[in-house]
Amino acid sequence: MSHVEPSEPSEPSARPERSPRRGMCAAVLSLEAITLGLTTPVLITIADVDTGVAVAVGLGLAAACLVLAGMLRAEWAYTLGWVVQAAAIGLGFVIPLMFLLGAIFALLWGTAYLLGRKIERERAAAYAAYDEQQSEG
Repeated sequence: MSHVEPSEPSEPSARPERSPRRGMCAAVLSLEAITLGLTTPVLITIADVDTGVAVAVGLGLAAACLVLAGMLRAEWAYTLGWVVQAAAIGLGFVIPLMFLLGAIFALLWGTAYLLGRKIERERAAAYAAYDEQQSEG
């Protein structure tokens, strides 16, 4: 039998790496995926768009939102998020209500993006001030 020594208490746990911007933007994209997925039957029945095109556009944009929500660790994914917002608004040319819904999601996306960046900057400044205070004292 081997004897395992109790480990020394380590330093306080590492600072959380969870990005508020990534979390909020992923939530917006996830909810937007539902809305865009539901445009598919509207495109087919009300806008009289060919079924294949409607499925490709509606479900394609919905899938893009979900894939993109998982890729937000990369900075370039946020740029693609803006492209998705423009595409959602552009659907308004086929389904006029999407001008409103697309604009609402673009506003939510922009708010999540900007607020998340602000939180990240303030958190980094607070950690830096704390580290400075700890090194002085």
